[in-house]
Amino acid sequence: MKVVIQRVTESDVAIEGKVNGKIEKGFLVLLGIGHEDSETDIEYLANKIVNLRVFKDEQDKMNLSIKDVNGSILLISQFTLYADTSEGNRPSFTNSAKPDVAIPLYDKFINALQTKGVHTETGVFGAYMKVNLVNDGPVTIIIDSKNK
Repeated sequence: MKVVIQRVTESDVAIEGKVNGKIEKGFLVLLGIGHEDSETDIEYLANKIVNLRVFKDEQDKMNLSIKDVNGSILLISQFTLYADTSEGNRPSFTNSAKPDVAIPLYDKFINALQTKGVHTETGVFGAYMKVNLVNDGPVTIIIDSKNK
């Protein structure tokens, strides 16, 4: 699994003009699920995300986690994180998990974040979405669960 984590002051996702998920301070997390991913990847990434210390403390140092600042997560499925651009100019997405594998893992990822005590909003898997965000910092972190 791959995630792109953006620290935000606000973010929302709309589907067909209707807001489906909205947060204030926290993370916008784009989640890519590959065909070789499993629940082990979920646990690793969920732990990393909720414990990632990138929020400022009293000394203006990035030293606090999303739990420390009572932040929220907006989780968006993003199969394009597995784009292969090695040949030609049209990306291949053959490394992305098919929906029958990806959807259950996506749902378990949502549950893992919520179980760890972080309020989590979402988009809709496979939907065409419009995501808005105000990147804070900017702080953007990329984590691949295969690079532990």
